[in-house]
Amino acid sequence: MRFVTRINVIAAGALLCFGLISYAQQAQFPEGRDLIQRVQEDMRRAAEFARGSLEIKKDHKQIERWDNAQRSMSNFDRHLSKGKFDKGELDSAINDLKNAVEHNILSSLDRDALNRDLSDLRQFRANRD
Repeated sequence: MRFVTRINVIAAGALLCFGLISYAQQAQFPEGRDLIQRVQEDMRRAAEFARGSLEIKKDHKQIERWDNAQRSMSNFDRHLSKGKFDKGELDSAINDLKNAVEHNILSSLDRDALNRDLSDLRQFRANRD
């Protein structure tokens, strides 16, 4: 009986340690996760505006640029959620977003928001050097 109790205590301790490690990894970049969420929301709003414009119906490159930016940001976020900060992926996401901002039709509010997002993403990256 005593042996079973010790095994249960050891198992519970191991599970607790693994749980804490997992939680620490997820909580390692909370400001980054919040930033990525805001950027993705701003990109969705801008892409909806672009998809609704008359010109976009003829220009599939604009949709492709938004899709690339969303995919890059999502890839970076996926790794960040696991506690892995990948500067190369963040650089790729920043470049894809910059490309969409510079070459797509945007409302002035969306352009301002996305330029702020770019600045904040660059600052987030600089703080990790």
